Amino acid sequence: MPRNGKLVRIACVLAAAAVLAAVAVAAAGAAGAKRSGGALVGAGSSLVAPAVQGVWGPAYQSKTGVGIQYSAVGSGAGIAQITARTVDFGASDAPMTPDQARHCHGCIEIPWALAATGPIENIPGVNGLQLHLTGATLAKIYLGQITNWSDPALKRLNPKLKLPNHSITTVHRSDGSGDTYAFTDYLSKVSKTWASEIGKSTSVNWPAGGVGGKGNSGVAQVVNSTPYSIGYVSTAYVIQNHLHMVRLQNAAGNYTYPSVKSIESAAQLVKRVPANTVISITDPPASHKYRNAWPISTFTYAIVPTKSAKATELRDFIGWALGAKQQKAIQHYVFAPLPALVAKVAHNRLKKIHS
Repeated sequence: MPRNGKLVRIACVLAAAAVLAAVAVAAAGAAGAKRSGGALVGAGSSLVAPAVQGVWGPAYQSKTGVGIQYSAVGSGAGIAQITARTVDFGASDAPMTPDQARHCHGCIEIPWALAATGPIENIPGVNGLQLHLTGATLAKIYLGQITNWSDPALKRLNPKLKLPNHSITTVHRSDGSGDTYAFTDYLSKVSKTWASEIGKSTSVNWPAGGVGGKGNSGVAQVVNSTPYSIGYVSTAYVIQNHLHMVRLQNAAGNYTYPSVKSIESAAQLVKRVPANTVISITDPPASHKYRNAWPISTFTYAIVPTKSAKATELRDFIGWALGAKQQKAIQHYVFAPLPALVAKVAHNRLKKIHS
């Protein structure tokens, strides 16, 4: 890794994620966990698992005696489980589709954390944050239009790197994923071809083929074990798996990487929160205001039934997690605090939950 002060800082920020990510992987197998009278049971997004399992859950149990049992099974599975009411709350980095919302029978989405996903690479001889990509070239890689690391387009972006003459293996999520939603939402904004042929969703047909991995941990493992590969994960999974992040050019022309500040910069896009709380902050515009923005930043949501036998417990836990102190506590895992406007709307939505 280059001897760069920023890289040292981000390594320090993320190092603790190694421990909590191991917890997340272990807990992922508990998707069918039985409810406990003294606990809230949740399932879904692996992106938010470091916050729920590594920080909020232990702290809340210590404070209140109420345990938080959370399974990092992916956003799609989380939506399915809260729809079936086999858990008390779901979690997703992607908003529910109208069809999902209808079948969930009175579920509401509450934004409760702000994070990032982004590309990672395993190119022998290339270290973390050395590879530079634009949104257009990233889209072409996943479209199967750029298939070799020695492609002239990649060499132009990386004149100082010795990129190998070797085919690229693309890696993607095999499960329904909010990270995939954020990733394809971004690609749809930077590539007309992607927007018209593939679109954005928690699951898509990958035109370049490639290899699938279940969960953030699965993608991380595939990339880590596959030389000449590229994938995407949420930031907290990078250090545990000794992965190399990519610098991605934002619309303002700067090559950035995921950090609390670059996520906060992207979140300046939020001027109002729509009634359904669906907020997209990918690919902020070419403006000085967003010069440092990470272009694949994303909100993540708790999904809760408006009518629940555990209404009080859900309101108390989620409201507690929305507090400034708890938002600050998860910055160690590269979560940025919710903008005040979003936090206010989230607190108001909690009032809809009743027994």
